[in-house]
Amino acid sequence: MTAEGSLTLDRGLALLQAIADAGGEAATISELAAAIGASRAAVYRLLVPLSARGLVRRDANKVRLGVGVLRLAEQVVPQLREVARPVLRELAEESGATAHLAIAEGDQVESVVVVEPSWTDLHVAYRVGTRFPIGTGAAGKAITLRQGGRGWVTSAGEVRRGVSGIAAPVRTVPGLRACVGLVSLGPIKAETAGPQVVAAAAKLAELLK
Repeated sequence: MTAEGSLTLDRGLALLQAIADAGGEAATISELAAAIGASRAAVYRLLVPLSARGLVRRDANKVRLGVGVLRLAEQVVPQLREVARPVLRELAEESGATAHLAIAEGDQVESVVVVEPSWTDLHVAYRVGTRFPIGTGAAGKAITLRQGGRGWVTSAGEVRRGVSGIAAPVRTVPGLRACVGLVSLGPIKAETAGPQVVAAAAKLAELLK
């Protein structure tokens, strides 16, 4: 790829990100030009291939994400599951608790991978697709956990009665809001499980880079 082609690709990706960052509000051409540091004419040119692939849609002077982004997003979770499963298997076997990966979807958290330990007599059966509000339970709180401090969050009985949880956010992966967690019947020993979920989250983040 030529230097000019690389610059065009970078600007196109920056434009797509700027449109996504607008959230539910459609962005104007002028706003997008200011966001990526380009002229309005350059933005119009960059929108042509993005529109052709269904990644964006224009309504007069306003631009939104297109359904083509959903088609791309559908392929992300299966790949994420493939990478995460061995990490969660190691965590579940090491801890003796059910391990899971949860990702943020709007104001909800959804478990997308669950691995149960193979050697325990009793453990939590945690269903893939389980959803609950951000801020609820260890996973819901870990999604919004800021850097600093111990690096994990615990909960007891918030999502399910008699079930404890501990989770750590997956950091340094652009665009991913996720956490690795454990759920257990009865109390969880945070001094042991905390470093385990932090290490698993860090390992997953490294694999996803």
